Amino acid sequence: MRMLANFKLIALSVTIGLGLVAQSTSAKAAGTETLLVAGGCFWCVESDFESVKGVQDVVSGFAGGSVKNPTYKQVVAGGTGHYETAQIQYDPAVVSADQLLAMFFRSVDPTDAGGQFCDRGDSYRTAIFADGPVEKAAAQKAKADAQAALGKTVVTPILGKAAFYPADDYHQNYYKSSERLAFSSVGLGVKKSEAYKRYRTRCGRDQRVKQLWGDAAPFTH
Repeated sequence: MRMLANFKLIALSVTIGLGLVAQSTSAKAAGTETLLVAGGCFWCVESDFESVKGVQDVVSGFAGGSVKNPTYKQVVAGGTGHYETAQIQYDPAVVSADQLLAMFFRSVDPTDAGGQFCDRGDSYRTAIFADGPVEKAAAQKAKADAQAALGKTVVTPILGKAAFYPADDYHQNYYKSSERLAFSSVGLGVKKSEAYKRYRTRCGRDQRVKQLWGDAAPFTH
């Protein structure tokens, strides 16, 4: 009887152990991962990638510079070294880093070293901030694939891990905000969401991306 009881205890322990391993694996698979990319105007990158299934959130901010907690005015004025950057938070069980990187290259003009579309200057350049060797290898492969697809030199650098500083609340979810602007370059008293649409059209983002990538462009309207 004692041997039977011991056997049952061992079997129960093994079952519990396997259950904990399964729970741990499930929790890891269900965890959120992040990807830092610079694609010109961060409002646009946020708008594009929040439409992707498996992306849980996109935060607009800055990375790659030498100043801690920079303001928007500091960055766009130049001299801090920061890029307008989007932190993409995603579920790797639904969408992979490889897929996101491929979409990223096809949502920008990676042949432009001076900015993106109508936005010129260092803060609007494209870049990928790779967190570790695995992500770096994936980014390099995505870049090589993009270059082969375009038949043109892709200048988007693959940079190392960088501190990310979220922009102030004014810039978060700009593309879908119903807040009205007292003044903007695209009109008076318009909602942020409408101002964003007008800006994106006037800046020529979708037109240029469509010209470069054709049907492979994932976000053009």
